[in-house]
Amino acid sequence: MSNSYRSHRRRKKSSAGKVGLAGALTGAVGIAVVAAGIFILRPGSDDGAGGEPSLSAQGGDGPASTPAPKVGPALSLTTPEGYSYTLAAVKTGVDSKPLGDGTPAPAGSSYAYAEYVITNNQKRAVLLDYPADLFMPLSEVPKEAQERCMPQPGIPESMCTLPNRSKVTARLNGSKPPITDAGDTLIPAGASYVVRIATDLPVKENLDTGDLKLYVWNARYTSDRKGIELALPDTPT
Repeated sequence: MSNSYRSHRRRKKSSAGKVGLAGALTGAVGIAVVAAGIFILRPGSDDGAGGEPSLSAQGGDGPASTPAPKVGPALSLTTPEGYSYTLAAVKTGVDSKPLGDGTPAPAGSSYAYAEYVITNNQKRAVLLDYPADLFMPLSEVPKEAQERCMPQPGIPESMCTLPNRSKVTARLNGSKPPITDAGDTLIPAGASYVVRIATDLPVKENLDTGDLKLYVWNARYTSDRKGIELALPDTPT
């Protein structure tokens, strides 16, 4: 199952509230340092109404299950609908086909990507969302793509984000696969996934991957309009 999502300057679907908690007014964020592996929250028993949709709606087992990677400090988020997630960065890089599909990058160029872990902290399925965005220095973007590389509120002015897509590439530690319910894709209770976000436009082949950064900046996740960096493992915050 390909959970690919075009995330650049995205707008959320109005149907998101179907599985949300009504009445939450603003997103809240908090940062907590995690150890070398990410802690997978396991759902408790909940036999009441409003449980998870059937996994059979998915078809197949979804992305492969792998052990948890080494991650950076974790960021906790709550959306206005009441969805709670934890994010933690894994790595950045360049690749000719970072999402495994599409046309390879032209000779002398590549596509930039970053990976992070998303965990559903709740004991119910919630919307599978992609809160993190990939940023790079405008000076490192090819001239023909610079007008497409957009600055965003709360991010250093020297940084910008190209049109990009996000895709779940792995389930961690036996997490259940994504669920499809009435056109929405949900992340099951306690599940953790690796998400890869990659640019749609080529970048310089020799781009220093240390210049690639993951930020959460959308007002849906941070109410003060200040971008929050997802620091990579062993990277000072």
